Amino acid sequence: MKKTFKYIITAAILFGVLFAVAFFIKSNSKASIQYETQTPIITSIEAKSVATGKVIPEDEVEIKPQISGIIEKLYVEEGDNVNTGDLLARVKVVPDEQSLNSAKGRLANTKILLENAKVEYNRNKSLFEKEIISQQDFQNAELNYSRAKQDVANADSDLQIIKLGSAGGSAIANTNIRATVAGTVLEMPIKEGDQVVESNTFNNGTTIAVIADLNKMIFEGKVDEAEVGKLKIGMPLVVNLGAIEDKEFEANLKFIAPKGNEEQGAVQFKIEGDVYLDNDFFIRAGYSANASFILESKDSVLAIPEALLQFDKKNQQPYVQVLIKEQEFERKNIETGISDGINVEIISGITIEDKIKVWNKTEEEKKEDEETSNDN
Repeated sequence: MKKTFKYIITAAILFGVLFAVAFFIKSNSKASIQYETQTPIITSIEAKSVATGKVIPEDEVEIKPQISGIIEKLYVEEGDNVNTGDLLARVKVVPDEQSLNSAKGRLANTKILLENAKVEYNRNKSLFEKEIISQQDFQNAELNYSRAKQDVANADSDLQIIKLGSAGGSAIANTNIRATVAGTVLEMPIKEGDQVVESNTFNNGTTIAVIADLNKMIFEGKVDEAEVGKLKIGMPLVVNLGAIEDKEFEANLKFIAPKGNEEQGAVQFKIEGDVYLDNDFFIRAGYSANASFILESKDSVLAIPEALLQFDKKNQQPYVQVLIKEQEFERKNIETGISDGINVEIISGITIEDKIKVWNKTEEEKKEDEETSNDN
């Protein structure tokens, strides 16, 4: 009797263990193939893009000297605010004797021409008063006389500038360099004692200072050729600065380059936009920036999360798996529209009532491995 009872107890325990193992295996097997579903939604989608670049002053003015010499004194430094006419620097002219002699020769020649023009003018005036020559002839003589007087004045002015800096002059000439615009001094690429060259037709001259109005800033960036055709002058931009976190600045697109430049195999087009500044923030020239803009927007469209999309490895046809009965799904090819990076527009292929399979990550990896094996 005891032996029979012992057998019964042993069988019961063994049966319990087998039942527990079977239940555990069945539970795990069932959990591994359970998929959640999501239904499409009606929402608004904005397809955006981002251009990288920087913020710079709308206008930067380079101040250059009108005479060559040596910087004797600087009156401002980088970062200073200046008004039109403020003194920036003083240039000491250092002429040579050859220039002095040439200037004296030019003045003497212009005086000789002036005397000749004066004689010719007086003679033609007398003849005109006697009605011997025409009014046109007299006016020509009068014009030549006026030009000759102006040439003498110019030659004398040139001589005075050179004489004041020469060994035979009365003093050392100092030429004041003044701001031609109001703004902030961005750069002072020279220092006291540096030699500077005047700006003229044949020479750009030495830059004394760069001045800009930091209250008028623009965004300057580049966009890809695939997006440039969707841009329009006047469209809004949202500018984010790398130096100022959690702050957006509104801007308006004002320029799109008519010609692109190839950079690292891609054609890029320059764009510019007026930035509307906030007085609570000081914006420095050259801050790195990103400008986002809406390429296309649609209201009340059928959409699903991009994560639900699958793509055929052979032809890249987008598709989803639609529930047809409990845990059984059917592939449906779909046509997609615009995307905002989170949701994608569905043009055709499914309806709002369909339940879309949410892929488990492990299942996606397994599926990709199987497709790769099939392709091989």
